[in-house]
Amino acid sequence: MGAIRECFEESGILLAKSRKNPSMLLWLSEQERDSGRHAIHNKRVGFQDWVRSRGGFPDTESLHPFTRWLTPANIPKRYSTQMYLYFLPLAHPGIPQTLHIPTSDGGVEHTEAEFLPAREWLSRCQADRIILFPPQFFLLSLVADFLTTAASDNGELPSKETLQSQRDALLEFVKTGDPPWGEKCISPWPVKKEGKILAMGLDDPGPELEGTSRRGDDERVIRVQFKGREGTSGLQVGWRKDVAPEGLNNEGRDAYFEARRREREGGDQDGAVERALRGKEHL
Repeated sequence: MGAIRECFEESGILLAKSRKNPSMLLWLSEQERDSGRHAIHNKRVGFQDWVRSRGGFPDTESLHPFTRWLTPANIPKRYSTQMYLYFLPLAHPGIPQTLHIPTSDGGVEHTEAEFLPAREWLSRCQADRIILFPPQFFLLSLVADFLTTAASDNGELPSKETLQSQRDALLEFVKTGDPPWGEKCISPWPVKKEGKILAMGLDDPGPELEGTSRRGDDERVIRVQFKGREGTSGLQVGWRKDVAPEGLNNEGRDAYFEARRREREGGDQDGAVERALRGKEHL
């Protein structure tokens, strides 16, 4: 429910079905949607109450879980964020296309909003035109391998059948893996530092899930340069075997997190964190 509410508040796209016709998304005018999203953001009305008053219900059944991300264990303030896929209808006779065009929320959380192919967002990030953080970049990289067809140079869109087949292939991919992508939990941790670039492992689910069957992706890493308030740079998704061909050392990983804990509590006077990252052995 929180994902659908946030999507509406931040983009103006309402993922809700009509109670009169549950096979269709609820249609509301742009003015009505803008009024509602600001009222909800300012806590003048609850999201579900507002949707119900407009004759709809949140379309939670069409959300497809696509990994859960937990803030790295060495960060004092941590979050758990569930990611989802949602496919807007390819065609909706009688429903204006403006219903599915994202718009700014007036600067409350962002200043611009637009739809672009996943590959275009990745290109803009790598050209330092926009900022993406590792979870966003990683998931867009996966999506871009399936949703590959965009409008042609003359503006002609691919067929509905082509788009649907790409969506079906992506959903099949989400079901693969051990655990499947819909169940993976990822708490990135540093595998190796090369200059200013940090290679983050994606296999660990975080200390909260230690000892359970939950885990992330043990085949890939994401390379990133963190630039403080300026965000990130140099993001790339790579194969873990290329970064640590001899395998990863859990003992080294535990030593890193212990060093980070000591640094957070009283200062890392002996430089254990930096030594661990620059050492010859992979963490």
